[in-house]
Amino acid sequence: MPTTPLFVAVIIGVVAIAAGLLIGNFVFRKKGFAEGEQHRKEFAEAHIKSAEIEAERIVAEAKEKIKEGETKVAEAREKAKALEKAALVEAKDEIFKLRADTDREIAKQRQEVDRDLKERRAELNKSERRLQQKEENLDRKTDKFEKMEEQIVAKNQTAQTKLDEAERLRQSQMDVLERISGFTQEQAKEQLLQQLDTTLEHEKALKISSFETRLKDECDDRARWQIALAVSRLSSETVSELAVSVIAIPSDELKGRIIGREGRNIRTLEQLTGVDLIIDDTPEAITISSHDRVRREVARIALETLIQDGRIHPAKIEESVERAQREVMRRIKQMGENAVLDTNVGGINSELLILLGRLHYRTSYSQNVLQHSIEVAHLSGIMAAELGVDPVVARRAGLLHDIGKAFSQEIEGSHVQLGVEVCKKFKESTEVIHAIEAHHGDVEVKTVTAAIVQAADAISAARPGARNENYESYIKRLQKLEEICTSYDGVDKSYAIQAGREVRIMIKPDQISDDAMVILARDIANKIEIEMEYPGQIKVHLIRESRVTDYAR
Repeated sequence: MPTTPLFVAVIIGVVAIAAGLLIGNFVFRKKGFAEGEQHRKEFAEAHIKSAEIEAERIVAEAKEKIKEGETKVAEAREKAKALEKAALVEAKDEIFKLRADTDREIAKQRQEVDRDLKERRAELNKSERRLQQKEENLDRKTDKFEKMEEQIVAKNQTAQTKLDEAERLRQSQMDVLERISGFTQEQAKEQLLQQLDTTLEHEKALKISSFETRLKDECDDRARWQIALAVSRLSSETVSELAVSVIAIPSDELKGRIIGREGRNIRTLEQLTGVDLIIDDTPEAITISSHDRVRREVARIALETLIQDGRIHPAKIEESVERAQREVMRRIKQMGENAVLDTNVGGINSELLILLGRLHYRTSYSQNVLQHSIEVAHLSGIMAAELGVDPVVARRAGLLHDIGKAFSQEIEGSHVQLGVEVCKKFKESTEVIHAIEAHHGDVEVKTVTAAIVQAADAISAARPGARNENYESYIKRLQKLEEICTSYDGVDKSYAIQAGREVRIMIKPDQISDDAMVILARDIANKIEIEMEYPGQIKVHLIRESRVTDYAR
C-alpha cells in the first residue's frame, strides 16, 4: 500500500497521543495517588488536548506539502509535454531535411545517369555509322571480287583449252616415238634409269675410293706437318723437380744455433713448415727435404731470413714462417700473372690466377705443371692458327687444362673433374670447359679445340726427359701417407718427412687427450699397414701442444 503524507501525519498524531498518555501515567504514578483521581483526569485531558492540537497542526502541514507536491507534479508533466512537442518538431524538421538532401542527391545522380546515357548513345551512333561505312566498303569490295572471279574463271577456261590441245599434241608425238623405238613410255624410262644407275654407281665407287686414299694421305701429312711445326716453334726447357732444397750457410757454427737448446729451434721450424731439416756433416749447407714444394719454399725463405737476421729462437721462427708464407702467396700470384702474360690470355679471374700460380709448385711425373700448361697453351695456339680455329680460345683451354692439379689431395676428385668444376664456377666458355673435360679422353671429343688441346698435352708430356715415372710414384706415396693421417678426427695437420719413413701429425689438443693419442697412433699405424706398400717401417709421430699467450701492459 503506498505511503501518503496524510497517512504519515495520522501516524505521527497517534504516536504523540500515546506518548502523552504514557507521560501522564508516569507523572501520575510519580506524585502518587494522594492528589486524587480528579487531578489525574485534568492533567491527562490537558495533555490529550495538546496532543490533538499538535496532531491537527501536523496533519495540516502534511496536506500543504501534498498540495505542493501535486502542483510540482503537474508542472513536471507540463514541461514533459512541452519537451515532447519540441522533440517531435525537431524530428520532423530533421526528417524534412533528410528528405530534401535525399531528393537532391537522387536528382544529381539522375542527371549524371542521363549524361552517361547521352554519351553512350552518341558513341553508339558513331559506332553504327562506322559499321555502316564498313558494310558499304565490304559491299563494294565484294562486287569487285565477284568481277575478278568471273575474269579468273574465264582465263582458266581459256588456259584449260590450251592445255588440252597441248596434251593432244604431246600424246600424238609420244605415239610416233613409241612406233619408231619399239618401246612404250614406261619401258623407255626404266631402261634409261637402269643405265644411269649402273654408270653412276661405278663412277661413285671410283671417286669414293680415290677420295679416301687422297684424304688419308693428306691427313697424315697434314698432321705430321702441324705437329712438327708446333714442336719446332716451341722453345721450352725440360725442368726436373727435386724433393730437396739446399741452403748455404756462412759457417758451420750456425748449425748449432739453428738446432737450438735441446733441439727446440729445429723442432719448431719443422712443426711449423712440415719439412725435414737435415743437418749433417756437409760443410756450410743445410738440406730441406719435403715432397711438397710449397712447404720447402716456405721453409727455405724463413731459414734464409733467420740466417740473415742472426736471431734464432721459437718466437722469431714463428714470425719468419708467417712472413715467408705471405711471400710465397705473393709469388704464387705473380707466377699466375706471368703465365697469363706469356700465353697472351686475358680476362682470367683473380682466383684462377692464384690457382695457376700454385701449379708452379706442383709436378706431374717430375714435370713442372705450370711450365707444362704454358707449353700446351703455346702448342694449342700454333696448331689452332694453322687449322683456322680461334687461337685465343685454344691457348686459353691449353693453359687451364690442368688447373685441377692446383688443389691439394684433401679435395676428392680427379684433376679433370676439379678443373671442370672450377672453370664452371668462374664462367669459362663451354668450348674451354669441354676441352678440359676431354683432354684425357674421359669424354668424347666434340670440338676441334678439344682435339688440339689433347694433342698438345700428349706432345708436351712425351718430350724426352720431360717426365719421370719413379719420382711421381714416390710423391703419390707420400701424399697418400698424409691423406691417411688427416682423415682422422682431431688431426690438424700431417707432414711426411724422412722420405716417407716418418710422418709427423699435429693433434688438436681440445679434441684429443694424452691417453687418446696412444689409441689414435695405433689406429693410424694399422691403417697405414693395411692400405700402403712401403719399404722398411714408418714412424708415426703424434704431437699435442697447448699454448697460452698473454701480454703484460
